Amino acid sequence: MLTDFFADYADSPLAPSLDCFAVTPSDAIDLPKVIKALYVGEGGDVVLRTAKSSTDVTFRNLPSGSTLDVRAKAVRATGTTAAFLVGLA
Repeated sequence: MLTDFFADYADSPLAPSLDCFAVTPSDAIDLPKVIKALYVGEGGDVVLRTAKSSTDVTFRNLPSGSTLDVRAKAVRATGTTAAFLVGLA
């Protein structure tokens, strides 16, 4: 049986992610859950909507292998040129 020594600790935006999933940018569909951060496998631009916003924002020229520390509910296809994105929740 696997032991999780941190199971009794409260989750927070600063705590390590408990879940991760591949992100497919979409102009119509939001992410399945709000993420704590976004891993960028192949650099470029990322257009996203933060958890509390009603407008999109563009992060330009993100390098490959970087992590964008932002709580987001959507990653848009239009304008996103970065690839191999992973949501950290």
